[in-house]
Amino acid sequence: MKKRKKVSSVNVRGFSKKTDLFFNIIIALIAFSCVFPFIFVVIISLTSEHSLAVDGYQLWPSEWSLDGYRYLYSLRGKILQALFITVFVTVLGTLVNVVFTSTYAYAISRPTFQYRRFFTIFALITMLFSAGMVPNYIVMTNMLNLKDTIWALILPLALSPFNIIVMRTFFRRSVPDAIIESARIDGAGELRTFVQIVLPLAVPGIATISLFAALAYWNDWFNGLLYIQSDNLVPLQYLLMKIQNNIDFMTKNAAMSATLAAAGETIPKEATRMAMVVISTVPIAASYPFFQRYFISGLTIGGVKE
Repeated sequence: MKKRKKVSSVNVRGFSKKTDLFFNIIIALIAFSCVFPFIFVVIISLTSEHSLAVDGYQLWPSEWSLDGYRYLYSLRGKILQALFITVFVTVLGTLVNVVFTSTYAYAISRPTFQYRRFFTIFALITMLFSAGMVPNYIVMTNMLNLKDTIWALILPLALSPFNIIVMRTFFRRSVPDAIIESARIDGAGELRTFVQIVLPLAVPGIATISLFAALAYWNDWFNGLLYIQSDNLVPLQYLLMKIQNNIDFMTKNAAMSATLAAAGETIPKEATRMAMVVISTVPIAASYPFFQRYFISGLTIGGVKE
């Protein structure tokens, strides 16, 4: 009677169970190291100012407090207005960015487009060279007259050369030319082909560049600093930066005025700083799971160099 050969415990991917467990532990540690800083920021934002002054930063503070959030709640009118502006700019700006980027990338991805090489190089050059802040400011304010308007927060980020290259590669690898030719034979025009055939096939790529664009708009404060003077159009990130600057001003100049000294003592400076980080991070972080299903596939397919 033949002896049966002992089969080693190997999983589907070709690794032994011990090796698979080892890599899972390594990946879990890396994931925890990415999440831990944000958890620590949340803990600090819930720590009392007295505990921070005496004990410093701790994972389990001796005294918990919501003073940082209470101070920001006292400014809720301005913060809610800035949050509305930021959400509006992020949603509308992302739509504008995706439309411009996807149509540009689709055009230069088609071999039948005569000037695809020129426009590809044109997009690549803008990634390497920039006119600078002064020409951009002159164009936005003097030529386009967009200063102190909502479009001053949208148009500067309306087109991304990096996203164009990602989508160009994605279209070339994921949309076969045979499908495009079949649509043309059936009488479909370029716009109908793009909307009804190409876009449904490009959902992972669209989700990827949408996430990139949304992050850029959400975190943008510099355009608000340059172009916005009205308090009703200030974005959230710029408002939080102004609050931070005001706290620093009161702290550094407390000796000059009794009023500043009294105000500086009542404001929980460190907790407020961390609370601002939490407020500005949580909304955009909460949207990531909705894009995660498409994000990895879109980035890996669109990011391959051809």
